Amino acid sequence: MGDMNISIPPALEDWVETRLAEGRYLDAGDYVRDLMRRDRERTEDENAWLKQLADEGRASGIIEMESGDIIEKIISDHPANRD
Repeated sequence: MGDMNISIPPALEDWVETRLAEGRYLDAGDYVRDLMRRDRERTEDENAWLKQLADEGRASGIIEMESGDIIEKIISDHPANRD
């Protein structure tokens, strides 16, 4: 496993220390690795969602909406924007 050194502001360092004190993570590296895994999973999920939308779009034929309206609908339908 490679080493990577990063600098973070004191407020974020305090946040990491708080998370470590909760006992869920062994150390700061464990916490950062978990954050990175979750980010990668979210990105993969978003890519799959966008691919699905593109596939649906190709299969649906021609639509009469303006491109800006289509983009707004896609953004509003994104799982992260739903209540």
